[in-house]
Amino acid sequence: MISPKTQETPQSTIVVSSKNSTGKLAMMPDAAPSDSKIRERAYELYENRGREPGQDEQDWFRAEREILNRDR
Repeated sequence: MISPKTQETPQSTIVVSSKNSTGKLAMMPDAAPSDSKIRERAYELYENRGREPGQDEQDWFRAEREILNRDR
């Protein structure tokens, strides 16, 4: 007996290029900021706080939020 709560697995998408294709794909830039930008800003925040340990996550989240708002 099949349970009514079973979930179907998602189907794979197959991409087929045309015969006239040059084989090159256009790459879109990531919508999310890079970790390196966030890391740099988080380190700046850490330094501005006098290098006090224990607030790594807060610095990271603040840096991420600032960068996301700036990139809009």
